[in-house]
Amino acid sequence: MNGAADLGGMMGFGPVVQEDNEPLFHAPWERRLFALTLAAGATGAWTIDAMRYLRESLPPAEYLSSSYYEIWMKGLSAMLVEKGLASAAELATGEITSPPLPVARVPDGAAIARGLAAGTNYARPAEGTAPFAAGARVRARVFHPAGHTRLPRYARGKIGVVEMVHGMFVFPDTSAHGLGEDPQWLFTVRFSGEELWGPDAEPGTSVSVDAWESYLEPVG
Repeated sequence: MNGAADLGGMMGFGPVVQEDNEPLFHAPWERRLFALTLAAGATGAWTIDAMRYLRESLPPAEYLSSSYYEIWMKGLSAMLVEKGLASAAELATGEITSPPLPVARVPDGAAIARGLAAGTNYARPAEGTAPFAAGARVRARVFHPAGHTRLPRYARGKIGVVEMVHGMFVFPDTSAHGLGEDPQWLFTVRFSGEELWGPDAEPGTSVSVDAWESYLEPVG
């Protein structure tokens, strides 16, 4: 889906402001929300791709006027309502008015800490041979799906070079919508700044994008 989360290279939004010694959280509620989001996700009620898609589906004006963790809060609230784990009224009042629905897992704090330390493995057994090798020239396909995608809009139709072949991984475009894992080969593709943004791009710049197999086509 093309949305406000995909702004790479778009003009008119001012420079990216970097904060010296940026803290992990700017307010206590952000820390709490982060923990709550991880705990809720650990129930297995949704995938990381589904949550990311929901956050990126916020109306553009709302997305662009919200802070990073405000976007997380709105995404989590929408997901809890969508899955029937809370109602809008319960979220507004903080009062539970209906029995909680069962979930696949009820993790404890220690389990979440162990899970974070271990990470989540989205790799899947490789089948056959990768369609592209390191050094191959590829073009990112041009498409504008209504659903989730991890291919940046600014890279579509552009030619890059495969930097790395990672193996097969869960395909986020289907995982986000409950359509299964559909594992595909995953590559890192490097695009030059000039290829992405034309001759006015800063000399020597490049962008590396993790791209799934179906995002790419060979360049003869």
